[in-house]
Amino acid sequence: MSNALNGADAMVRMLEAHGVRHIFGLCGDTTLPLYDSLLKLDHGITHVLTRDERSAAYMADGYARVTGRPGVCEGPSGGGATYILPGLIEASESSYAVLGITSDISVASYGKYPLTEVDQDALMRPLTKWNTVIKQAAHIPRMVRSAFRAMTTGRPGATHLGLPYDIQYDPVDPSDIWADQQLTSYPAYPTTAAPGAAEAAVDAILSASSPLIVCGGGVVIAGAMDELDRLARRLDIPVATSISGQGSLAETHPNAVGVVGSNGGTDQTWEVMEAADLVIFMGCRAGSTTTARWEAPKPGARIVHFDSDPMVIGANYPTEVGVVADLRLALAEVNRVLDARQQGKETFGGAAMTAELKARKFAAFEAFAKSDAAPMTPERVIAALQSTLPEDAVIVSDPGTSCPYISAYYQLPKPGRHFITNRAHGALGYALSASLGAWYGRPGAKVVSLMGDGSFGFTCGELETVCRSRANITFIVLSNSNFGWIKASQKADKGARYYNVDFSTTDHAAIAAAFGVKSWRVEAPDQLGQALRAAIDHDGPTLIDAIVQPLEEANAPVRRWMG
Repeated sequence: MSNALNGADAMVRMLEAHGVRHIFGLCGDTTLPLYDSLLKLDHGITHVLTRDERSAAYMADGYARVTGRPGVCEGPSGGGATYILPGLIEASESSYAVLGITSDISVASYGKYPLTEVDQDALMRPLTKWNTVIKQAAHIPRMVRSAFRAMTTGRPGATHLGLPYDIQYDPVDPSDIWADQQLTSYPAYPTTAAPGAAEAAVDAILSASSPLIVCGGGVVIAGAMDELDRLARRLDIPVATSISGQGSLAETHPNAVGVVGSNGGTDQTWEVMEAADLVIFMGCRAGSTTTARWEAPKPGARIVHFDSDPMVIGANYPTEVGVVADLRLALAEVNRVLDARQQGKETFGGAAMTAELKARKFAAFEAFAKSDAAPMTPERVIAALQSTLPEDAVIVSDPGTSCPYISAYYQLPKPGRHFITNRAHGALGYALSASLGAWYGRPGAKVVSLMGDGSFGFTCGELETVCRSRANITFIVLSNSNFGWIKASQKADKGARYYNVDFSTTDHAAIAAAFGVKSWRVEAPDQLGQALRAAIDHDGPTLIDAIVQPLEEANAPVRRWMG
């Protein structure tokens, strides 16, 4: 075997061959050979040292969401493998391609009770789309190819590779270093619909009197926004989204209703869901949040379902027409069917209905957004963001206090992935880390990261990583000194019997300043706009600690807290 590489070299070369340009990770004893290869080889990959493996995975997730390319994270054995899990399961359940690499104890020491031994294969199996612990160095190239094939094809997801310490030193044949270039982005190898499926979907839609399209994250993942835009306009059909589906259309689009469901939906958008006699789910699983725990569509409503994953079609509703295909290709075929029929604008009246609905929704919003009350309303923060951020900004939110307000009221002016939140498992601490991954993936865009003060406490150590990266990110902490989502739920569900949800007031601006972040603490509502403008304009990381209403006292657009 001439010019043999070792296993660690082979891993780096295989990542390079698959177009990887960034890796987010944390060093450990079992990763020594891999780091040495990253140092000595010329590969064009930037390794971003993080302060926590959870953060590394969230960074890879944010990177994957804005680039359409797989995100890669790595960590050491033992605790590193267990810490990296939250980000992998979030990416997998949210249908984003993320590869987690965890180095492992030596194969030669399996079963001898070495330090940091854990069965990584068993640990990762239920939480990833595909997973293996590599047992021989010669297997590294083919296992990397398998990981990329699994995470980019079909419904994208997370994959995991365990890389034992000793095989990183063993030889690998350089002739096996190659990659399928189709797998360097996702969705790879998209599939078209079965013959007749698009025609059946069109027939069903045109036979309805009040149809509604409900888009999930699959539309943006597939890049189907232009085809959806054409379909919505030509049929004048209203289009709602899940939180993950935001960006399917620009939310300023005449047919864009906004978010529906129990989180980020409003009474006005819910009217459309309840009134629909046919609901067309597109890249949406019709899960508990979008349907308000299956409160609507109502029993008897007709369902058409487009998705790349056949498992979700018919899972929650009897489905009249199921179209299993890549969303971009499927909607292109639907438009071709309508072209062949010379089908122009129908009379579903979506744009007029949407305009009236939005006028009522935002009239209610404005009353809170203009309030001078202190602590300030969360709506005031959203209005300030809307008037200050550039059109191509990327907004990243934790799933707590900020998420329903952004989803309900911030009007994304462009289609595509401009809003990111972790809807699958809803772990706190996501936004701060994921925003750095998004910044590396889209460095020319302004990235804004929103979180509650509970979330800030999970992951504020990564502010050091942000400063070391010199990332131009603005962080906004909505501070009210409690775990707001749970406290508001205790009010709604437990008769305001509050237990163990409050914590001490913290000066988050001072903490950020200690890391080197330019920061502001804002208590008066009339100071917010000026501070936000200064933060956005600053060249470098910034943070605003905004003192806001406690969530249990606010008017949050969360269905079970209202009425």
